Amino acid sequence: MNNLLQVHQLVKYFPLRRDLFQRKREYVHAVDDVSFDLADRETLGLVGESGCGKSTVGRSVLRLIEPTAGQVWYQGHNILALADRDIRPLRREMQIIFQDPYGSLNPRLTVERIVEEPLLTHKIGNRHERADKVDDALQMVGLQPEHKKRFPHEFSGGQRQRIMIARALILKPRLVVGDEPVSALDVSVQAQVLNLISRLQRQMNFACIFISHDLGIIRYISHRVAVMYLGRIVETAPVKALYADPRHPYTVALLSAVPVPNPRHQKKRIILEGDVPSPINPPAGCRFHPRCPRRLDRCNQETPVMRITAADHLVACHLYPEGPVWKPVLPQ
Repeated sequence: MNNLLQVHQLVKYFPLRRDLFQRKREYVHAVDDVSFDLADRETLGLVGESGCGKSTVGRSVLRLIEPTAGQVWYQGHNILALADRDIRPLRREMQIIFQDPYGSLNPRLTVERIVEEPLLTHKIGNRHERADKVDDALQMVGLQPEHKKRFPHEFSGGQRQRIMIARALILKPRLVVGDEPVSALDVSVQAQVLNLISRLQRQMNFACIFISHDLGIIRYISHRVAVMYLGRIVETAPVKALYADPRHPYTVALLSAVPVPNPRHQKKRIILEGDVPSPINPPAGCRFHPRCPRRLDRCNQETPVMRITAADHLVACHLYPEGPVWKPVLPQ
């Protein structure tokens, strides 16, 4: 499959206020030197602890927030270098599903108006054509046409997330970012929404960056997984390879915490020492080294580069110094 998206050395720092005497300005290092690629029709699961920068990556890729530095290539266009008038046509092909469906829906608008809004923004169709598209989008996500005259507060959490999915997919995008789209839902409803997203992806052939802190969900829906820690990606691999043979110590610790639905299975849990360092003043070298049970002397000073350790299995760790350095292949 051809790459739809290439992200190269993406950086996003959030400035903090200066101190009382205006002498120093600090930054939150939310995303720091993140690179990955995404194939057409592929789902990349982005996983990590809360606050590691997953959502910031997703929103920076879509330029919902402006990155500090880096490149984001979408179908041969570096969208971070485009003017607003040039990126506007591409926004039809790039959509997002937010975490909180109720907070993302205008409570004063009916469902019909909410789902129709992308069509109005991009001036697609006349009134009758837009009405037909709204009906089709609602039926596609399991809602009925009679629901379109209701307001968001009249629906359950799962139904509101279906409205969000209908709004995101009505333009038939090629890239969808799911920013923890099921974390606010009950477990039984999560399964329904995940199955819906998987089915619609097969039908509509879009690629997806699926952000979650739930490793079980990531395993179910993803083709490949990228593991983040404190603003950086530490390991990327196909989903089966990552869960069968995790290589970065942080990934090993994460997977050891996943519960196994078998009371007879005794699983060794790895308990990491200490707390996650502050993103305002991240540690030098490997950012995981203060908590790593396998750290080496060089981990304190040298930042590990992403290396290829097996077929499509990338690890940024000094425990694997032999593999070739990986870099995304960018358009010329």
